[in-house]
Amino acid sequence: MAQQRLPVFQKFIDDVRAVWAREKSTEVRMKATTELLRGLVSNDTMLAHSRDWPSTEGHKNLLLYEDPDYGFVVNAVVRTPGRFGSVHDHAHCWTAYGVLDGTEKLERFERLDDGTKDGFADVRMTSVTEGKHGSVDLVAPYDIHAEQGGPTRSVAVIVRSERVAGKVLQGRYLPNEKKTYQGEGPTQVPFELT
Repeated sequence: MAQQRLPVFQKFIDDVRAVWAREKSTEVRMKATTELLRGLVSNDTMLAHSRDWPSTEGHKNLLLYEDPDYGFVVNAVVRTPGRFGSVHDHAHCWTAYGVLDGTEKLERFERLDDGTKDGFADVRMTSVTEGKHGSVDLVAPYDIHAEQGGPTRSVAVIVRSERVAGKVLQGRYLPNEKKTYQGEGPTQVPFELT
């Protein structure tokens, strides 16, 4: 017999599905989902439950949920202290990052070149947002960014407008070398919140 999903997480899924049933614009859906995610990552039950989640080091995401009707995906990452993230985009996918435990920094970049030279990208950091328990940041399609771990273990819950990992190549950037290439997203590791 299958175990019942963690009630606070099931309510979150039900609420997101209701938004996606009501709204047709992906941007509107994701903005509303961001507000719901803020409630989830502020929840003490979720925080306590996350203390036993496994590390996702090695380019992995925990796959908590993939919606069969609307296609949105809920992932989690569990980062080791001081983890350094690469600069990337998520192609055409909207992504909401919610910090459940610890602290993380979201670095945003802008592209200075016109993108016409193959393999070349001149990007520069434009902002850094520090997130803590309950913080959520929404990243639009093709926005270049990086997530950096804090001084302690951190946990983030991520909602994507669709599953791109394993399906769509995403942008990867090497700012110091002014290079870009396409790459796969993280490996999805199924993980039930029960």
